[in-house]
Amino acid sequence: MLQYFFGLNVYTRNSTLTIIAILVLAGRSSSIASTVCIYGGAFNSPIPANPDDTQGWMEDAIIEVPDHFSICDIDVAVSLRHTNACDLQIFIENPAGTSLCLNMYDFKDFFEGEDYTQTIFDDEAEVSIEQAKPPFTGRFRPKTLDDPNNLLQVFDGQDCYGSWRLKIYDAFYHDTGTLDSFEIRITVPEPATAVLLTLGTALLSLLKRRQQF
Repeated sequence: MLQYFFGLNVYTRNSTLTIIAILVLAGRSSSIASTVCIYGGAFNSPIPANPDDTQGWMEDAIIEVPDHFSICDIDVAVSLRHTNACDLQIFIENPAGTSLCLNMYDFKDFFEGEDYTQTIFDDEAEVSIEQAKPPFTGRFRPKTLDDPNNLLQVFDGQDCYGSWRLKIYDAFYHDTGTLDSFEIRITVPEPATAVLLTLGTALLSLLKRRQQF
């Protein structure tokens, strides 16, 4: 028997390959039919917050996202000046309070070097930040912290609306710096892609129901 779903012909028998093809098309469309929304900009935040201190937290850099989008992918862009980049521990926190470490070092990892210059944390980057040196110009995966799943994908599927916070801790004495800019770059599906993904899910559910009979 032949049934029609939104103009697509789907056979209730031997329909596995047809449905798989549609789902693959939907998956590919999610990467092609998408939009990148950029939020953030310039900051002038001392690291640490009190210029008289030489160790401690920066005041949180906050980006307010006014839109309700489901996150397909997210990158974080940072530029800052600091006389010893090795001192810094950098975290991103989403509106729900989920925090992810982007980079940090301890005493055994000590090295000399200044600044983060147009540094983009990107799960799809070829190189981890652990393999790079200041000023970290380019794209890098977040530090693994011995956990290969310590990635920005932890935010995928969540609503991007609300306050995103960049948190920076200066863990050692004597060196100070300034956050110059902070951006989050969120990839969201376009409406047509979202419909196609929904259609693919519905067809998969149909197949599962048919296989029960």
